[in-house]
Amino acid sequence: MIEDSPFVAAAPVLVPMPAERPYTYAVPAGMRVVPGSIVRVPLGPRQVAGIVWDGAVEKVDAKKLRPIEQVFDCPPIDRAMRRFVDWVAQYTLSPPGMVARMLLRAPEAFDPEPWIEGLQRTFAKPDRMTEARTRVLETAEGGLAWTRSGLAHAAGVSSTVVDGLRAQGVFETVMIPPRPVVAAPDPGYTVPSLMPDQSDAAEMLRANVATGTFGVTLLDGVTGSGKTEVYFEAVAAALDRGKQVLILLPEIALTHAFLERFQERFGAKPAEWHSDLPPRMREKVWRQVAEGGVRVVAGARSALFLPFRELGLIVVDEEHDPAYKQEDRVFYNARDMAVVRGHIGGFPVVLASATPSVESRVNASRGRYSRAVLSARFAEAALPDLKTIDMRRAPPARGGFLSPVLLGQMRQTLAKQEQSLLFLNRRGYAPLTLCRVCGHRFGCPVCSAWLVEHRFRGQLVCHHCGHNERRPEACPECGTLDHLVACGPGVERIAEEVVAHFPDARTIVLSSDLMGGVRRLRLELEAIANGEADIVIGTQLVAKGHNFPNMTLVGVVDVDLGLANGDPRAAERTFQLLSQVTGRAGRTGKKSLGLLQTFQPDHPVMRAIVSGDAEAFYEREIAERERAGLPPFGRLAGVIVSAATRAEAEGHARGLRRAAPQASDLFVLGPAEAPLSLIGGRHRFRLLIQGERRADMQGFIRTMLAEGPNIRGSVRVQVDIDPQSFL
Repeated sequence: MIEDSPFVAAAPVLVPMPAERPYTYAVPAGMRVVPGSIVRVPLGPRQVAGIVWDGAVEKVDAKKLRPIEQVFDCPPIDRAMRRFVDWVAQYTLSPPGMVARMLLRAPEAFDPEPWIEGLQRTFAKPDRMTEARTRVLETAEGGLAWTRSGLAHAAGVSSTVVDGLRAQGVFETVMIPPRPVVAAPDPGYTVPSLMPDQSDAAEMLRANVATGTFGVTLLDGVTGSGKTEVYFEAVAAALDRGKQVLILLPEIALTHAFLERFQERFGAKPAEWHSDLPPRMREKVWRQVAEGGVRVVAGARSALFLPFRELGLIVVDEEHDPAYKQEDRVFYNARDMAVVRGHIGGFPVVLASATPSVESRVNASRGRYSRAVLSARFAEAALPDLKTIDMRRAPPARGGFLSPVLLGQMRQTLAKQEQSLLFLNRRGYAPLTLCRVCGHRFGCPVCSAWLVEHRFRGQLVCHHCGHNERRPEACPECGTLDHLVACGPGVERIAEEVVAHFPDARTIVLSSDLMGGVRRLRLELEAIANGEADIVIGTQLVAKGHNFPNMTLVGVVDVDLGLANGDPRAAERTFQLLSQVTGRAGRTGKKSLGLLQTFQPDHPVMRAIVSGDAEAFYEREIAERERAGLPPFGRLAGVIVSAATRAEAEGHARGLRRAAPQASDLFVLGPAEAPLSLIGGRHRFRLLIQGERRADMQGFIRTMLAEGPNIRGSVRVQVDIDPQSFL
């Protein structure tokens, strides 16, 4: 065992690779390591960073051990975080080294940030005074240290003026510690004005934070009810207790508006953490989180693996959102892992949503979570009136996709100088392009998927592997010119139809794959909020918590799209998405309307949306899940086998099926070819394991993998516990 004594002879080190256990390394004389120390060790011909782990070292001949090369000058990873890494690895059936890899994502941050050379006022006086020198000396009053360029900028002079004063001894050189990435938030900066139900919910959250113990609260409030302001009170309470806070957000594009709301409440922005952050800033945030300098982080799911020093609260905003599920290397759901992180660390967790997941609703109803309900919009703004448009009775014109009823309402909205939103959860111009003459369909060469036309870019794109090619003028099969036809609508095609009907309207298309990336999305979201657009056409990106004050009409172009698949969560997802997107309307009190174009107006999801009876929908969905033994009343896991050839993938999947142990509370479905049977040139087969809630799913799968065929050739096996996608 490693002790907290100054010297040990050997230590287990977890390295960021698919390692099932820590490796043993020698600790050189005079080197001190403790569990959690971040070290540099040799691994084959390379040097890698690793974490000194808990547990006993292997009994290995000391002469065969390679030594730890360096102990980084970095705060050790605390015991709670190490336990969390082990728990995630065991639950997801991932190598612990791959989970640790997510923790060690900023290697340049393991060494302290260098101090900065600065200047500080002395008692010396310059030989003569000028207006520029006077401004510099007035700016430097108070004894604070400045950087050379910072002082010159603040005083409005050139750097040569500062250099001249330093040469005369008026300033001396001092070293300044690294600047914080964000200022410290002030819990008392702004006292919010809350509605009575908001005050009750905020008091519940504050009380939970005050106990300093684990507990989960579901903050369940309709769109526009002010959930953010409520959980900000929990954030303030945690800061008052000297704790750090993590706020998880599902979408990077949301972050800018959120940061501004946070600054209005606390006087400073939180630190950001997401994939679009520049590497140098990621390193600064990682280091200052580990040292405790950063008190609040707002980030994507990967922020869950930051090495917080004093974490005391996690908030998961839009907790129902599928974006919290990672489906690469380590498959995990950040919402569920946030609850585990709170349990291990002994602090409260808040889950916030207008359309909570069925799992969270069941946990609340059974007493595992507390529940705070906000049933009305802030300032008594009304929810939009919701109606279906039966597309069998009010079909669009030939070649179009918008019903005359929806077009008429858009015309009225424009006349009132208010905004309309058209929602279609399909990127690009058209989901399929084919030749009228020979019937050739444009498919991805390495995926079993059709290429999506993006007319704005003149490209055909695969949304699964990223393959793209120029849209040709002639059919590659028969050579016929000008006979390629786009089938079905995407947001670009809806935009084309809108421009034809409303040529003078200011129209914006919002989609995650438009040119310009996150920066452009943020600018366009800001423009919409400022009223600089009349009609917005967007994918599910527009459904994620935005506040558009002048938006009074929402039209959903193809409501039935989400129901047309075999996903057991299809009804829940459709209900959540439609509730969220129609909730963009009328948030400032103006009378608003949501119109749903559908061929199934009597579907239970449509009836629940239009009636506004969310409770009836949840009761029905929960009852159906319970009857079928589906989560949260049962357990699911997917095993995805992929290989370069179909025969390899199928053969290995069938071998795993034969190796499945006998169990009364678990059974295996498949193997079957995945709905997307080819992605990136790899053939895919799926096994689905279903069982009772208390069944040992992980033990069952471990046995199946151990007893099954050895992985050879191009075969890869991925395990997805609690799958969200069935493609």
